[in-house]
Amino acid sequence: MPGEQERDRLPFEPNKKRPKPVKNSRSPQPESTKKPEQIETDKKPERTPPYTKAEMAVPKDVSNRMARRMAVFCGVPTALGMLTFVVSYIVVSHQWFKLPHIAVLLVSMGFFGLSVLGLSYGILSASWDEQTPGSLLGWGEFKINWGRVVATWRSTRQKNV
Repeated sequence: MPGEQERDRLPFEPNKKRPKPVKNSRSPQPESTKKPEQIETDKKPERTPPYTKAEMAVPKDVSNRMARRMAVFCGVPTALGMLTFVVSYIVVSHQWFKLPHIAVLLVSMGFFGLSVLGLSYGILSASWDEQTPGSLLGWGEFKINWGRVVATWRSTRQKNV
């Protein structure tokens, strides 16, 4: 089904398949033991990479969209994690109430952990299609992109088995 196969492909992914590298089981002879004619004939022709840099790169629009989402979904929890220390210092220094140290630690660790998750969510919630900007929170794009990531993991695992 060509339509179904086309949907699974990323919008900016090249159409051609990457060839597998050829492994050479023969060990090369040291240059010092070779004759001059043999050195010239043993040189391998330069291989061109299967894809150009332009084909391998994420498009600028998609990259900017990912960066904006990562800044928001990671930046806000990071700022809140740092703000936890400032607020707890003010509360303790003014002696408004006794604040357990472990509470400050757990709250700040929770915000910093959320910021790490925000990095991943920022990438996966961005629309990977150049023409489609995506939604505000990106939940629909996240489900699509997460499905692509899981499908790639499964296909890689099956190839390695």
